[in-house]
Amino acid sequence: MSTEPWATPEMIQHTQRLLSSFQHWTGRSLLLSQPGDPARQAQALFWAPFIVVSHGTEADPIFNYGNQQALALWEFDWAEFTQLPSRASAEPTERAAREQLLAEARTQGYISNYQGIRHSRSGKRFWIEHVILWDVLTEAGHNCGQAATFPTWTLIESSS
Repeated sequence: MSTEPWATPEMIQHTQRLLSSFQHWTGRSLLLSQPGDPARQAQALFWAPFIVVSHGTEADPIFNYGNQQALALWEFDWAEFTQLPSRASAEPTERAAREQLLAEARTQGYISNYQGIRHSRSGKRFWIEHVILWDVLTEAGHNCGQAATFPTWTLIESSS
């Protein structure tokens, strides 16, 4: 049995929801090449060279997915990241804009070209751009969270 976080039946299903919801809202594929079976797709998304994160529908949403690039950028392991309220990834001064973004995506299904500042576990600050945020749908079409992806990020130098 694999200990890779992407390899559980729940995460393989979640990956399918991420991929199909992204396709539904944007008309594009999240992965450049889609390996045939769901387990290979889950592996490809987890090891993709861009960031993918998602959170659930709790009142204070908790991250329920972060691919390896996201885990490295935010400086968490899987177990820690998937217990983190997603609001905690944004600086307090960015949280109102983040909430507005989430609400806009809930209304429209997705938004693109968001940018903002986030911070890692150790306090490193980074600028995210070209963010696409979308609602994640179950197979029956019900909302089960939101996800975001972005291709690049820029570390912000400390002023100290």
